[in-house]
Amino acid sequence: MSDVPLVDVNTASAEELDAVPGLKGHGFEIVRYRGERGRFTDLRQLDEVPGLAGKADDGRAALTVGEA
Repeated sequence: MSDVPLVDVNTASAEELDAVPGLKGHGFEIVRYRGERGRFTDLRQLDEVPGLAGKADDGRAALTVGEA
């Protein structure tokens, strides 16, 4: 197990999301999408964020959707 805490896509800032491998440059879009559509319930929903389809795969191990 890693000592690095998971980044919650529902609470993280754009800067925190940009620091995750595979998400660099997409943090703003993720935060905007979250603001328009509501919280993420599954990491697969990242593929629905404009410009991110298939690009978040490398960073998913570092991400969580937090508590429901």
